[in-house]
Amino acid sequence: MLPDFADRIIHIRTLTELRSFIREMLCAKENLISEQFPVTETILRRGERSCGLQFQLFGPRSIRLGAIWAADHNVIYFYAANGERYLKLPLQHRIAEELVAV
Repeated sequence: MLPDFADRIIHIRTLTELRSFIREMLCAKENLISEQFPVTETILRRGERSCGLQFQLFGPRSIRLGAIWAADHNVIYFYAANGERYLKLPLQHRIAEELVAV
């Protein structure tokens, strides 16, 4: 993990900051320019309750990177193009639950 990312994770408090951080981390994994590749977002549910978000970045050469934010554990899991988890980052601050339903 790059040092500037380690400093940034301490300051994540909103869903917007979370989205930005995940996009930058996924792009850094494959040295991609973040503005050039789409990231999709899916709400994860357990029963009727939102429990996190799944992010997927679609890059060149059929590269697909992913991340999951597990809201109940307040952890982000990052996945490489081959599907292997390569990083687990706990967040310092909780993101408001009502934001997950967006």
